[in-house]
Amino acid sequence: MRLRDRLTRHKVTPANLRETYGVTANPFPSTYQSGTNVHFPIPADDQLENSIVRFFDDRKSQVVVIVGTQGVGKTNFLNHIEMEIKDACVELPNYYLVRYIADPEGSVNGIFRIIFQELGVDHLTKIAERLSKDPRPLDLARSYDLRSALLALSENPSNRELSSACLDWIFGSRILNYHRSNLHVNFELDTVQSRTEILRDYVNVSSKSGVLGGIFLLLDELEKQSGILETRAVVRYLSALRAIIDALKDNLFMVIAATDDAVHRYSRAVPALRSRFENRIEVSTLASADEGCRLAEFYIDRSRSASVVVQDSVRKELLTQQEITQVFGELMKRSSHRGDVGVRQREFLHGLHAVVERKIQKLKEAMPIKLE
Repeated sequence: MRLRDRLTRHKVTPANLRETYGVTANPFPSTYQSGTNVHFPIPADDQLENSIVRFFDDRKSQVVVIVGTQGVGKTNFLNHIEMEIKDACVELPNYYLVRYIADPEGSVNGIFRIIFQELGVDHLTKIAERLSKDPRPLDLARSYDLRSALLALSENPSNRELSSACLDWIFGSRILNYHRSNLHVNFELDTVQSRTEILRDYVNVSSKSGVLGGIFLLLDELEKQSGILETRAVVRYLSALRAIIDALKDNLFMVIAATDDAVHRYSRAVPALRSRFENRIEVSTLASADEGCRLAEFYIDRSRSASVVVQDSVRKELLTQQEITQVFGELMKRSSHRGDVGVRQREFLHGLHAVVERKIQKLKEAMPIKLE
């Protein structure tokens, strides 16, 4: 059949799929759709949530490293945790969430910028308002320039133009006469050390002022650094990351997702990171066909729930257990050949996606040709 004929046949609609299989679309994501996967509960959920609860209780900074091979579901896990934190923070004000994918250019400045962007001008205004009533938290600012800038803001906390100018300076912008005359700052923040010190002081003053409970910083795909940058650049990046961790003794909950191999290499390249990477949570591959079947059924059930379909009305199984087991077995052989233990979740879901797509195509071909 020619492509033209295939494209002009009657389309398979959500109603057709619902009537036949109880779903409105293919429930399994292909590899390029993996970022929107639904989350299948795993033991790592409870492990990370327990750490978050401890952070809410005492606000002592923590670093948690999520390790696993590529395609095992680390990003999906971070997506789930991100949504859970957002949901919790609705009831708990003054907590901020920052999601960051490792900068391929190897500049740690991106991390500083996105943290301050998330806090924003409104947060700076809150600090200024609190300091106008009680300036004592300023004693925690070791930086003379930041102390001078915050003091200037506290004298006119409603001046958003001044707050915006202060934030520009914190971002590392070039100092203008406006900054010098109105904020009384003299030096640009153009080094990792200066930015780290400003971040430390900013967080400490914010916390002491009562406008900051904590910052959640989720760093994804950290292993990409070593694939793009030369060794010295990687070391500089990791050293700066360590400096942020060391500077923020309180109020920071950092989650780093990376392959186990990358964590080992980074720990060797920057030995001081070893102790910071000790708190690890592993996201494992699928070890058996039974695990694969449970994952597949979870996706199908979620899809049918979204389709609002009565289970008894489903005429055909979307996937049989034999089909699921066959996909798993083929991928397990492929995994063994490359030295992996178990099947990567992303590859397994993609394999199921391909099987379902073939079924959808057969359903389409069995339907009558649309007549004009």
